[in-house]
Amino acid sequence: MSQIRPQVYTDQRPAEALRPFHQWARTHEPGWTYPAVRVVMTPIALALYRTRAVSRENVPAEGAVILAPNHFSNMDHFFCGVYLRRKIRFMSKSQFFGNNPALSYLFRNAGHFPVRRGHADEEAFTTARSILDRGGCVGMYAEGGRSRTGGLGEPRPGIGRLALESGAPVVPVAINGSLEVRQWRRGRFPRVTVSYGKPLALDRIAAPNRSEQLAAAERIFDEVRRLYGEVQRLS
Repeated sequence: MSQIRPQVYTDQRPAEALRPFHQWARTHEPGWTYPAVRVVMTPIALALYRTRAVSRENVPAEGAVILAPNHFSNMDHFFCGVYLRRKIRFMSKSQFFGNNPALSYLFRNAGHFPVRRGHADEEAFTTARSILDRGGCVGMYAEGGRSRTGGLGEPRPGIGRLALESGAPVVPVAINGSLEVRQWRRGRFPRVTVSYGKPLALDRIAAPNRSEQLAAAERIFDEVRRLYGEVQRLS
């Protein structure tokens, strides 16, 4: 397995530096870059990584929904959505925004929005709720970032918080195989399987405390673990 560089956990920029990206996400739907990237990435996901989907009918065709996948690779954005007609608005690490103009435009126009790494980012949750209030689909990695252990990590309270505050159904998603995506450098392309669980309905809480957030996150991630185990046994 190729080495994954240490994660940069803190974005030293002030919150104001990311505010334009939040304002855009709150008032716009995904633009032309979302379908354009799909055109480019779909043959890669399907042909090279032989990506298959299990129970994609569990993702509602319309209305507010949160997708909660595990996370091993930067390709997980594409694996998660390649078989879905819905446009997923991912909460993405803030390093993708404001440092490289081309990358910033790509992510912003595709409908994604930043979470300021290393900080309690209220702006990110406000943006996510605004998308859900409009009936959108938000993608939020349950572990908060890529796992560095070679296995599933631990859920962060953020996914529980968003689920409780919004009242939107949560679809647990298990992505198996993406841990080895970097093997393409050696000419190896692992098979990737994406399994979508049944939507979870959590009782809405306007201001959940940390204990409630963690309990909700654990409930969601327990389903991710179960799905991941099932996929591994079938692989």
